[in-house]
Amino acid sequence: MTLDESCLESEQTYSGYLLKVFRDKVVLPDGAIATREYVRHGGACVIIAEVRPGVLIFERQFRYPVGQVFLELPAGKIDAGDTLLGCAQRELREETGYSAADWQHLGVMHPCIGYSSEKIDIFLARNLTPGEQELDAGEFLEVFELSLEDAEDAVFDGRITDAKTIACLFWARRFLRR
Repeated sequence: MTLDESCLESEQTYSGYLLKVFRDKVVLPDGAIATREYVRHGGACVIIAEVRPGVLIFERQFRYPVGQVFLELPAGKIDAGDTLLGCAQRELREETGYSAADWQHLGVMHPCIGYSSEKIDIFLARNLTPGEQELDAGEFLEVFELSLEDAEDAVFDGRITDAKTIACLFWARRFLRR
């Protein structure tokens, strides 16, 4: 038996700067018809930036949809014409001021598979050089450092709840503790 669903018709119900919302009619594996509502997202990159052995760059940023300040790793959306590495390099520089001499693509995560097509590519950045932040208009954040151990503790005590950051700490554990 196949688990795939096939689209019968697709309707875009909203188009914004960041997101496009769709409502599709699909055929289920058993032949029944169902509706799927979802967001199409152009993708993003997140950066595990190791400033010193075992110490990572983090950000504090207010996230309007949830109405609170979050502790996160640097990340940002892929712009038209971006390569994945180019996006990661730009976001690290703009948000934190740092640039990195060494880059490694670690993997991919899908943060909201039930209602979004968003894919986030995960990068490790090492041999950092500090510089000046180049924040976008209307972007406000604070940059700080945490050891990998302190960041893991922050997940378990509830200070870090951002899914991409939690997933990246799993990757960091493997690549930074070798």
